[in-house]
Amino acid sequence: MDDDLDRMLTAIGPRLRSLRRDRGITLEALSAETGISVSALSRLESGKRRPTLELLVPLARAHRVALDQIIAAPASGDPRVHLAPQRHRNGSVVVPLTQYPGRLQVFKQVIAPRKPKLVTHAGYEWLYVLAGDLRLVLGENDVTLRPGEAAEFDTHEPHWFGPVGDRPVEILHMFGPQGERMRVRARPTEVAVARQSHT
Repeated sequence: MDDDLDRMLTAIGPRLRSLRRDRGITLEALSAETGISVSALSRLESGKRRPTLELLVPLARAHRVALDQIIAAPASGDPRVHLAPQRHRNGSVVVPLTQYPGRLQVFKQVIAPRKPKLVTHAGYEWLYVLAGDLRLVLGENDVTLRPGEAAEFDTHEPHWFGPVGDRPVEILHMFGPQGERMRVRARPTEVAVARQSHT
């Protein structure tokens, strides 16, 4: 086997273990989320099982990272992030602004109109509206955020966000898998809206 390929494959296991621990979940919980057996996950993380796309794709989805972030770490030395927009069929665009899996993931998103569908998951999210109007449904709360307004919330609370009406909305979206909070605070059942002054 090529030495570079061997080093790349060897690094995948520890990277997967780090991602799981950063999320604060067990092998059992990850198994339930991905459908991959606990033993297979354990062998992957310890390097005793060769990683395949069939295993890595559901893991990338579960950890909310790009597949290439699991397969290869970014080159060191160059701090620039090489943006790779991800376009979806419904017209939405997601631009990852962080290039390596960590405690905090940052995205720029253009969200196309879509039907509300409440979801829950572990973590904490912070949204900042750049352009357009954002509708945020959080539990029993239903609020509209304008450009320059922000909200943060615990994602264990049922939530959904998308544009108001039939025009897209552009936002900055930060997600902390372990519940990292920004400077603005909010209780799990409330929405904290911070109005920004314009000069």
